[in-house]
Amino acid sequence: MRVIAAAPPRRSRRAVAAIFALNGFLAAMWVAHIPVISDRTGVGHDELGGLLLLLGAAAFVGMQLCGPLIDRWGSRPLTIAAACLLSAVIVTPVLAVDTVTLGAALAAFGFANGCLDVSMNAQAVAVERAYGRPIMSSFHGWFSAGGLVGSGVVAVTLWTDAGVVPTVACAAAAGLVVVAVVAADLRGRESLGAAAPGGIGDETASDAKASSSWWELVDRRRLVLLAVVAFGLMLGEGTAYDWSALQIVESHDTAEALGAVAFGAFSATMTITRFVVDRAVGAVGAVRVLRGGALVGIAGMALAICAPGPVLSLVGWAIFGAGLAGLIPQIFTAAGNLTDGTGGRSISVVVGIGYLGLLAGPAVVGFISSKTSLDVGLLAAIAALMPAVCLAGVVGSRDGSSSAVGEPRTSEPGGRATLEE
Repeated sequence: MRVIAAAPPRRSRRAVAAIFALNGFLAAMWVAHIPVISDRTGVGHDELGGLLLLLGAAAFVGMQLCGPLIDRWGSRPLTIAAACLLSAVIVTPVLAVDTVTLGAALAAFGFANGCLDVSMNAQAVAVERAYGRPIMSSFHGWFSAGGLVGSGVVAVTLWTDAGVVPTVACAAAAGLVVVAVVAADLRGRESLGAAAPGGIGDETASDAKASSSWWELVDRRRLVLLAVVAFGLMLGEGTAYDWSALQIVESHDTAEALGAVAFGAFSATMTITRFVVDRAVGAVGAVRVLRGGALVGIAGMALAICAPGPVLSLVGWAIFGAGLAGLIPQIFTAAGNLTDGTGGRSISVVVGIGYLGLLAGPAVVGFISSKTSLDVGLLAAIAALMPAVCLAGVVGSRDGSSSAVGEPRTSEPGGRATLEE
């Protein structure tokens, strides 16, 4: 078995953070240009809704195909390939001229984004193992930061009439440059084994594990529970994306500009909190962070719904974002550590099911709201966070401790170093 020399953990951390930020930046290139693209292609709201489902379906397919390939070849080549593909296809939606070409563009974009979502999270799990302490939330913070930067770039270029196609083409070129710069520092295949005793890096043991099926190796009960919690958490997150602005406007009869502030408050607190959650996980463990964060999120949503005025409702959405910020990273870390060497498929399943929740959230709230009111519909977000409260123990490590990240190890059997700093 050929072993790729590992970059120092600190360099790998910077490289993976750059990939997360790039993913958020490129995603913003699509999301922030939706009104322009819809106008240029003549796609109405109904057609756009169907195309967004196509994007989601393509992303789900990419996630499920990527998982087994990660376990076979490692997450490094998949991350490089997916990031390059996403950088290339991000141009296609703004080049679309009708419904058919836009559908093809979004299918390609969704597929690439799904592959990158799984592979970069597998990279993050590998880097976190090398560090021996929680750092997963910070990676997701960089994703959020990249999205904010991308949205800002789009806003400025639209305001200055710089041109949609040149803007996205420059973003695509920048993406390819970023991948080229950081590719060498991504974690190699030797980083995929979990930090557990028993000969990580031992060729015979690795071959034996490779010959076993993932379904035989994985803790199936924990995998199912992680998927259930991920579905609920991302359902709640999807609710904020689509309904936070409208809830402020409808429930409090305010201006649409104030509604936009609601989503901004949610996004800002989520981004900021993701950069500090890792310290909390290191101090009290992933289980308490998951349960406590879900309870904070429930309190925030309850305040947003029950607030007598728009200001308190805005505060509620901000609290909701802070509560949710560090929860999904704990789920992904736990999924990546379910087995010693087949984390790719575990991550792909959990990410995929969570993504379905992200897509389902707005639809569930919309259906309930059509029968009652938007405030009543948003109770679905509170219900969706309850599994995280009740099943928080699922993110504990396999040895029963409160964190899924192994303790730092300075050497492996045979004397090969696993941590370089």
